[in-house]
Amino acid sequence: MCRPCEWEAFGVAYQPSPSAAGSSPPPLSRPQLAEARRVRAVELFEEGASNVAIARAVGVCAGSVRRWRRVWEEGGVSALRRRAATGRPPKLDDARVETVRAALSRGAQAHGFEADLWTLERVGLVVERVTGVSLSRASVWRLLTGRLGWNLRRPERRAVERDESETARWIAHEWPRITRGR
Repeated sequence: MCRPCEWEAFGVAYQPSPSAAGSSPPPLSRPQLAEARRVRAVELFEEGASNVAIARAVGVCAGSVRRWRRVWEEGGVSALRRRAATGRPPKLDDARVETVRAALSRGAQAHGFEADLWTLERVGLVVERVTGVSLSRASVWRLLTGRLGWNLRRPERRAVERDESETARWIAHEWPRITRGR
C-alpha cells in the first residue's frame, strides 16, 4: 500500500522554459527521426543511389534500405510514413479529463476527505464518482503525471507542537555551546 502523497498542479498547460522559447525547434522524437530517415532514403531512391550509399547516408544497414525500397516500390512514399499508435484507446477522453481536473482542483476536503491530501486511492474514487470510470492505481498515476501534469509532493513531517522560534533560539545559542565542548 502506498503512503499518502500530496499532489499539486503546476499550471494548466505546458510552458517551455524561457531559455528554450524561440531558440530552436524541439528535437525530433525517435519515430519522427526514423520517418525522416525513410523519407530521405526515398529522395535518394528517386535520384538512383545504390542501397549501400543510401544506407551510409542515412545511418542504417543495407538490409533496412532494401526493405524500404521494396515497400516504396509497392506502396509509394505513404507506405513509409509513420502510422498512428495502435493499442487500446484511453478510458477517459479529453472532455472527461477536464472534468476530473476541475473536480481535483476543488481539493480533497471538498470531496469529503478529512485532510486536503491526494492519494492515488482518493483520486481514483473521485474519478469514479465524477466520470463513472474505474481506474487502476497505475492508470490513476498515469492520468495525474501524464495527462494532468501533476507531480508528487510529500508532506513535510513536523510535530504539531513544534515551536519555530524556540527551535531557532536553540540552534543559535545552545548548539554552538554544545559543539564548543568537543
